[in-house]
Amino acid sequence: MSSRIDNYVVFVEDRTLRTMSRSGADLALLLLGGFRTLVDAAQAELAKRGHADVRPVHDFAIRAIAAGADSASELGRRMAVSKQAAAKTIAVLQERGYVAREPDPADARRKRLQVTDRGFEMLRTGEAVFDELREEWRRRIGAAQLDELEARLTELVGKDPVRLDAPGWVARDLG
Repeated sequence: MSSRIDNYVVFVEDRTLRTMSRSGADLALLLLGGFRTLVDAAQAELAKRGHADVRPVHDFAIRAIAAGADSASELGRRMAVSKQAAAKTIAVLQERGYVAREPDPADARRKRLQVTDRGFEMLRTGEAVFDELREEWRRRIGAAQLDELEARLTELVGKDPVRLDAPGWVARDLG
């Protein structure tokens, strides 16, 4: 059995309460809430599976490094964060064994970033966890409803998943 909330109560300028239909902002918050629910559950499950030290931004960084971001400057560009922020993330990932710096075969003075076996194992585990969470949602709302939700979201936002620059996009200062 599913329920639907069509209205909500808000304070308006004259400080009275009014019932209003859902707004566009509500949709954005529901989508963000769904994302947050899945990510928080995945992070908790990853912790149980030996990766308690991983945060969502680490996944973005490791994926960018695996895709060729082999320096702090390049990682910063791909994630839309400063070189300093990228360097801090790299230091944490290196300390935790998810990435390593290896000599560049083309330039002995340069060290290139590489994802370690532990880093790739964490990515595979994370993908399995998200598959399990998706299956849980399928059981909760039904296969047809989840398929329809995914189809409509794909129609609205496109087929490509979120870009690797999401951490910088979320944090950027537009002022």
